Amino acid sequence: MQILDAQQTAAALPYSALVPALVKVAQQLREGKINAPERMVVEIDKASVLLCMPAVAADIGMTKLITVHANNAQHQLPAIQGEVVVFDAASGHRLALLHGPTVTARRTAAVSLLGIEALLPFKPKSALLIGTGVQAIAHADGLVDYFGVSEFWISARDLPKTKAFCDALQLRHPHITVKPVAADKLATELPHTDLVIALTTSRTAVIPVNIAADTLAIGVGAFKPDMVEFPAELLHSRTVVVDCLAGAKHEAGDLLQAQIDWSKVRELPDVLAHGFVQQAALPVYKTVGQAAWDLAAARVAIASLAS
Repeated sequence: MQILDAQQTAAALPYSALVPALVKVAQQLREGKINAPERMVVEIDKASVLLCMPAVAADIGMTKLITVHANNAQHQLPAIQGEVVVFDAASGHRLALLHGPTVTARRTAAVSLLGIEALLPFKPKSALLIGTGVQAIAHADGLVDYFGVSEFWISARDLPKTKAFCDALQLRHPHITVKPVAADKLATELPHTDLVIALTTSRTAVIPVNIAADTLAIGVGAFKPDMVEFPAELLHSRTVVVDCLAGAKHEAGDLLQAQIDWSKVRELPDVLAHGFVQQAALPVYKTVGQAAWDLAAARVAIASLAS
């Protein structure tokens, strides 16, 4: 069994391979060829949970074990820790141990990239990212690497931290343009971008309700019923697409609190199979994640190790 650290795991998961791997998994999910039950959430304490996410296909299986300790900053430790165990489905032989937070960050960004490819009728050139955490970095990297996005606005409540993030992102990708935007200015000074992507754990809406009709809004960070990134008005005015319908029905706080009509919500695998009819305003896209996406990442990593 090969053991990969964070840097090695990232190198084994290029976005150019991750997105096509997700397309294949989405098709296999529709065909019933992947067994990926909803993730188990075990409370450790009021601020901490253990997440267990297994998935099995004909070729490989994997289990992701993640702990989320929201108060770990006071201990100088990352909030998210864990690993992904990958095994051969035929024998159970362990193939690899991947760095869990890196798998999560990169496959989550790749799920956003796939949604953009399926729902945006043109190649994006600009993006507003709301949030400055690990997912914001992964999404910026993915947008640059996969689409060549060259113009970014970054917004968060802590403006000094936002400016520091912009400086770091500029060093990471010297050819792009990065500008900070104060969170309290978005309602009145919203830049016109192709994408607005929220990557927060907010309990109140952070995506402006007045985004342009030709802007695709994506909510990534709200993964609990009490978390919200989309304003209800925006959700009710546009078609809603989710990456995983079963998970969204009990995890997507934005959609739950807005009391959306689930019968009208489209699921990404269905959109990939049947297409999406463009309307006057672009849809909104909500992701909550599922183990099948991690299995796609595991396939990419195994293939990378074998090459």
